Amino acid sequence: MEDGLARDRLSVFLETGIYRFLDSDFIFVDPVRVLNRSYSRFRVSPAGYYSRFFDYERKGFENKDCLSYAKKRKRKERKLRCLNEKELAADQRHQVAKPLLLKAHELLLQATDLLRVMSSLNREFGSSGGSKWLELPSDQQSLIEHGRIWQAPLYEITLKLPESNQSCEVGGSSLKHRVVPLFNNLVVNETSDEVEAEFLDHQYILPRESCFYMSDLRQVHNLIPAKASSGFSLIVIDPPWENGSAQQKSKYPTLPNRYFLALPVKKLSHSKGALVALWVTNREKFHRFIDLELFPTWGVVHISTYYWLKVKADASLISDLDLFHHRPYECLLLGYCYGEDVEDLKILEQTLPKEQVIISIPGDYSRKPPIAELLQENQNTSQGHSHAMLSILSLIDD
Repeated sequence: MEDGLARDRLSVFLETGIYRFLDSDFIFVDPVRVLNRSYSRFRVSPAGYYSRFFDYERKGFENKDCLSYAKKRKRKERKLRCLNEKELAADQRHQVAKPLLLKAHELLLQATDLLRVMSSLNREFGSSGGSKWLELPSDQQSLIEHGRIWQAPLYEITLKLPESNQSCEVGGSSLKHRVVPLFNNLVVNETSDEVEAEFLDHQYILPRESCFYMSDLRQVHNLIPAKASSGFSLIVIDPPWENGSAQQKSKYPTLPNRYFLALPVKKLSHSKGALVALWVTNREKFHRFIDLELFPTWGVVHISTYYWLKVKADASLISDLDLFHHRPYECLLLGYCYGEDVEDLKILEQTLPKEQVIISIPGDYSRKPPIAELLQENQNTSQGHSHAMLSILSLIDD
């Protein structure tokens, strides 16, 4: 009976990319499988998504994540010092979460069927099944940098739409091209198939029935619906928190905390309320800011904490769990921006797990796993039906 349940869970995982551990609030997610459910003519490349893992594999560092490998380099010995107040609070927060994370990792190591699939990531996806691979180009341009210069409002992106759409026809082609502004404009793919797009000789793919709006925080007010009944019932926010590593590596620009207070979360929310999911690092400074200022300003009540536990393909943690400044997990704080019906908040507080662990192999720097489906399950629990979802991201991914 137990073997049958394990086979069923593995079968669901192979189809959806989501593996649910029995009788627990632990979930394993394979981002590549989840993302590929949004495409029919294209396939996300595992070597592209898990670039850090495969880069080290190609260089002869099999099963060594860049973080664990870096620890082996010689470093100057640092003198032990006493932790300050915020560091002590952060360590206390870590000690509370540690037993839960250890239990989740233990269950992962016991899931031998899942481990077999994970260990063959590269071989398993060796063929695209006739579809085109979605590879990340080595000279990938930064759309963030383009958005910061004065010409940004002038940039346009070309959508290659099916012939049935009304736009300027391209001679001899079964596609028609629609040219629209790239920044400060809602770019929409309303078709039931993915759409190819081109910007400055770079190719992009828009998943079916998707849209995006690229701007700075000063323009986000343009997304506020005319009627609150048309607002968003799920809002996912990944702020560009001030981060020494991001600044040192020049990965993306960061912002001081005060800028995030201006996000009009209440006005973006549906009149019946919205589930708000906020990504945050383990710095105590940010957690205090969220508890004391950010959530109160947004009108959000914190009801649950999810942990993203990062592992390698061999199921080992990407770094030691107690490594103070490079812990192998991040937090996703779930809150509720209540609307007309306060009963929704009560339902969420009763049904939403207070803590949950999501395990996955990390992709490129700061890229978060695609867990919208998991969050929408929670959002639908309270409201009984689905409304629109909004993601406010600090990084622009493919």
